[in-house]
Amino acid sequence: MTSLHHRLDGPHDAPVVVLGSSIGTTLDLWEPQLPALTESWRVLRYDLPGHGGSAAIHGTIDDFADAVVELLDGLGLDRVAYGGVSLGGAVGTALALRHPDRVASLILCCTSARFGEPEGWYERAAKVRAGGLEPLADMFVGRWFTPARTDTSGVRDMLERVDPEGYAACCEALAAFDARDRLADVRAPTLVVAGAADIATPLDHAETLARGIPGAELVVVPEAAHLANLERPEPVTDAMVRHLERTLS
Repeated sequence: MTSLHHRLDGPHDAPVVVLGSSIGTTLDLWEPQLPALTESWRVLRYDLPGHGGSAAIHGTIDDFADAVVELLDGLGLDRVAYGGVSLGGAVGTALALRHPDRVASLILCCTSARFGEPEGWYERAAKVRAGGLEPLADMFVGRWFTPARTDTSGVRDMLERVDPEGYAACCEALAAFDARDRLADVRAPTLVVAGAADIATPLDHAETLARGIPGAELVVVPEAAHLANLERPEPVTDAMVRHLERTLS
């Protein structure tokens, strides 16, 4: 059975929407979207490897996508919609490329086809292994939200439930990820959501995804940084619901 910790909410007989979170957070990141999504869909949230209740995976983002397929298989689920923030979004891209028959609809939020130069991720992994996550918490929060967001206790609580070694392994997976030359192979109808003030995956990263994936729609959320679904839940949720209503029967 898969090592990915997960939670199911919503009607048992409804189409399934799988949600993956950002590095440094847990499945609780999607709490603002749950009320609207569970009106029409069965929502499957999972913790990234080494996050929350999931065991670490030392491998590639393709390996993370395969773990999601293992989770789906274990739950008897076939074709699903998938939405992900940041690393969770990269897992969705890999899933759509490796297992196109399993992805009926795709939502990529504040994510990228390539997350910058690999050296920065390897350096971050080394810092976390040496000193843990707490010394970097303020830096993370500063990248996750605009200065207008003052209540950060919820994400700090999530960060405390992340295993430093698991986080470092995710950094190494991000360092090696580059799907830019394969975006045209994504066949799932795709929504790309960007935070206008996101410095972790800036707007040009979202534009690369939207240009590269055939027929993709781009929605830019003003006054939102990297965790746009948490900072500005209403416009993100509205965009997700509209996309799922069009693409997931």
